[in-house]
Amino acid sequence: MAADNAYAAAGVDVAAGERAVELMKDAVAGSRRPEVIGGLGGFAGFFDASAFARYRRPVLATSTDGVGTKVVIARELGIYDTIGADLVGMLVDDLVVTGAEPLFVTDYIACGKVHPERIAAIVRGIAEACTAAGAALLGGETAEHPGLMAPDDFDVAGATTGVVEHDDILGPERVVAGDVVLALASSGLHSHGFSLVRAVFDKAGWGLDRHVPELGTTLGEALLTPTRVYARDLLAVIRATEVHAISHITGGGLANNLVRVIPDGIGVDIDRSSWTPAPVFGLVQQVGRLSTADVEATLNQGIGMALVLPETAVASALAALRGTGIDAWVAGRTVAEPGRPARVDLHGEHPAR
Repeated sequence: MAADNAYAAAGVDVAAGERAVELMKDAVAGSRRPEVIGGLGGFAGFFDASAFARYRRPVLATSTDGVGTKVVIARELGIYDTIGADLVGMLVDDLVVTGAEPLFVTDYIACGKVHPERIAAIVRGIAEACTAAGAALLGGETAEHPGLMAPDDFDVAGATTGVVEHDDILGPERVVAGDVVLALASSGLHSHGFSLVRAVFDKAGWGLDRHVPELGTTLGEALLTPTRVYARDLLAVIRATEVHAISHITGGGLANNLVRVIPDGIGVDIDRSSWTPAPVFGLVQQVGRLSTADVEATLNQGIGMALVLPETAVASALAALRGTGIDAWVAGRTVAEPGRPARVDLHGEHPAR
């Protein structure tokens, strides 16, 4: 007991951590897959790898990421159950673009002081997003860092592991001239570019409680819109039709992320007139007096995923997406450019709202 009291006096509340674990247990259990062995609270999580026996040559894929400075918005609004979708979206959607099925997620929450209800809300959001993605929340860590972080400060990060048949890995080597770029709508800003977004509104003196008619909500509510988690729906598309490559549109914007899955000798022309970005993107640009180049190099501009696939596969891909609530449209095409490095260019103008 004395050791616990001394630890508490140093700023680490073990009892609060245990309380947080109790509050999150049901949510974590809801994300369980049949391959998971054991429960929450051990030193490690177990996943039965005999499930890989159905693969000829199983390849493990892994991804790690965080939520970034979007956590500042969550903290200031006192809303903690949405950033779990941001974390899971950044993790599993980086994984699924390779064709891999996300199997499990582990999370890491660092904070200045453990507030059990806050930690449980964050983990509940993570678990619910894992369930939506078809991945198990296999375990995690909550670390209390008094003296390093202020009592209300926290950060969230995690990692995910998935599996894909070696011969089914998607990537640039499959892309050919004449392929179509199918765009999938984002739910908003997702979880990148927030250092710029926050700087824009801070400089303009806009509070998070400011009602913005163009958005139909307060600024804070719009900024905290959870990242769309595409993994389960994208796996359905991959299994239903031929897909050559997929790009997750995160920090760096559409062109900088799409070019990562384009081989040399191929160019991509994207038609801006094929979609209208949600009002929040125009608001950031207008309030910040930013150039189109600046916002397109930072924000997703309304496209969360870009699929590169044969034109003959477009109809079946759209059919697989029907009923998911994800808007999708043809945004561009690939062209042969022998001897030139891969490129992605945007042309035209977005339609006025």
